Amino acid sequence: MNRFLSSAINRIDAKGRVSVPAVFRAVLAQRDIQELYCIQDFVFPAISIGGPDLLERYERQISAGDPFSREGNEMSLLVHGGGVFMKLDAEGRLMVTDFIRDFTGITAEVCFVGRSDHFQLWQPQAFHEAQVAAREARRLRGLHAS
Repeated sequence: MNRFLSSAINRIDAKGRVSVPAVFRAVLAQRDIQELYCIQDFVFPAISIGGPDLLERYERQISAGDPFSREGNEMSLLVHGGGVFMKLDAEGRLMVTDFIRDFTGITAEVCFVGRSDHFQLWQPQAFHEAQVAAREARRLRGLHAS
């Protein structure tokens, strides 16, 4: 598997670390991602995490327009000024920093959510509510998952 799929909830340990699900670590290993680019999502109260390719995707979007325009500057402010690099420890754990906690509201548990080429960290109840809202919005528009 070379995509981040599904979701899982893991507890934060006493030292503030959380184990990244084994299936997500396997995708990171397969893609040879050593350093994780982390950014606060633009829509949801979630942290998006991927490899350098995630940062490069945002940078291509910025450079496709005028990087000195208001929109380009705002995007750079979020992508460059609001992004951080992190690494997993030897046991595959991620430190749940204030950068993560303050934006997501995560306290004791982390919901890992696959998003194909990256994954996200959510507060579990917020993820559940966002999923319910997305499903209802699609139903109201007459769209189905098929």
